[in-house]
Amino acid sequence: MRKTDADPHEKTPRDAVVAARDYADGELFPSHSHPRGQFAYAACGVITVFTDQGNWVVPAQRAIWVPARLPHAMQMRGAVTMLNTYVRSKAAQRLGLPDDCRVLDVSPLLRQLLEKAVDVPALYKLGGRDAHLMGLLLHEIADMRTLSLNAPLPADPRLAQACREMLIHPSLEIGIDDMAARTGMSRRTFTRQFRQHTGVSYIEWRQQACLLAAVVRLGHGEPVTRVAADLGYSSPSAFATVFRHALGEAPSRYFDKK
Repeated sequence: MRKTDADPHEKTPRDAVVAARDYADGELFPSHSHPRGQFAYAACGVITVFTDQGNWVVPAQRAIWVPARLPHAMQMRGAVTMLNTYVRSKAAQRLGLPDDCRVLDVSPLLRQLLEKAVDVPALYKLGGRDAHLMGLLLHEIADMRTLSLNAPLPADPRLAQACREMLIHPSLEIGIDDMAARTGMSRRTFTRQFRQHTGVSYIEWRQQACLLAAVVRLGHGEPVTRVAADLGYSSPSAFATVFRHALGEAPSRYFDKK
């Protein structure tokens, strides 16, 4: 577990500052927050992010937006190179960046801008080339589409605890009656309360929890056949269909972006 340092760019009078850091597999940052919004791009490796509202998985070559002052924990899955863009709150509001966590796609242009921005000094000259580069970087971040890579956590303590346990060991074989028993609720009460607190049915949420686990494991290089079987899918092709529907590409292609 690594202690979180204060944001070194908190008082830099610029809308955005980019910094790159390398992390070892398994490194965990306990719950913390930043005075600026954080756009964390995983150049390699997988990042998992946890808040009281849910958890998110960030595959390589994608990113997560974490709003300013939102408590969150981060863990590295595999060796991770992270390019962080710290965005002032006024700039985030001006660009319409969301006030909740989002896993975002990263376009080839944005990837190149991030790689260039790492070398831009924190106190870059206003009105010059570096300022225009950073401005374009921010507009490109704001234009990225949201990816379906999160599972919301209910506010109800009993439901939340059952969901956290499910996220640790997800499986399509854990049915509604199993989860209702874990929470001490009847099947009818459980299904009603679950949808009320999360906005989705338990079956939809379970599939999402399995998808998140699959992304982490596939990002580690595990074979699709093993991951699909462990999570309770009837076949690798059934898993691939669900994966493609959620993320737009087959598992084999999704982790092959350069």
